[in-house]
Amino acid sequence: MNLNVGNNGLAGLKVMVIDDSKTIRRTAETLLKKEGCDVLTAVDGFEALAKISDQRPVIIFVDIMMPRLDGYQTCALIKNNPQFRATPVIMLSSKDGLFDKARGRIVGAEQYLTKPFTRDELLGAIHRHVSTV
Repeated sequence: MNLNVGNNGLAGLKVMVIDDSKTIRRTAETLLKKEGCDVLTAVDGFEALAKISDQRPVIIFVDIMMPRLDGYQTCALIKNNPQFRATPVIMLSSKDGLFDKARGRIVGAEQYLTKPFTRDELLGAIHRHVSTV
């Protein structure tokens, strides 16, 4: 992967945002695109899983509360696939509970961000978990 590590360092980085909220998807997409990221979005876990195998994002942000397949189930499915086990998954939730964070860790999430998240939190998660940045 050819990354332009200049001032923003994130040019061309494939990031996926999975959230059933159009507002959250748009906010994250706008923030990340300003940094040069190639942003993929999905409205739920099913759509995300299909896109992940085709697009191969290097980091995935996933909302917990979604219809059909929630964030925990989505994360567990990603982490149970040997091809994507090493792909960092960051949970997004409006809940800030200890139980939710623990459950995220159990299914293999690398980090947990509480909504509304900030630009710095999103970028911090990418810098912390993506070694090529």
